[in-house]
Amino acid sequence: MSDISSNQDLDLSFLYEIADGSDEFIVDSIGMFLEQTPQLLDAIDDAINAQDWATAASASHKLKPNLGFFGMPVSQATVQEVELACKAGAPNPAEIIVKFAQVKTTLDANLAELRKIKLEKEASL
Repeated sequence: MSDISSNQDLDLSFLYEIADGSDEFIVDSIGMFLEQTPQLLDAIDDAINAQDWATAASASHKLKPNLGFFGMPVSQATVQEVELACKAGAPNPAEIIVKFAQVKTTLDANLAELRKIKLEKEASL
C-alpha cells in the first residue's frame, strides 16, 4: 500500500471543521503555515548544525502546535522527541539528526500538498 497521503501525515479535517465552510479562512491558515513552517525548519536545521540545542528546542516547540492544527500527529510527536532531546542537552546528536530529517522529509511533502490545496481554494474565492 503506497498511498502517499498515508505517508504524508496530513489530515485537514480539524482545519475544515473550524473553517465552517470558509475557503478564505482555509487559504489564510494554509498561507501562514506555508510561510512559518519553512522558517522554523531552517531555524531547527541551523541550530542542530551549530549544536545550539537551546535554539533547536525552542524552534521545535514553536513548530509543534502548528503540526497538530494541520493534522500531522506523527510529525508532531517526532518534533516533540527532537525538542525534548535538545532540552536534555542532546545526549545523542545523531538520533536528533535522524528524527529531524524524518520530519523534514514528511513536511516537505506536506508543504507541496498544502500549496496545491491553497491554489485550488484560491481559485474558488
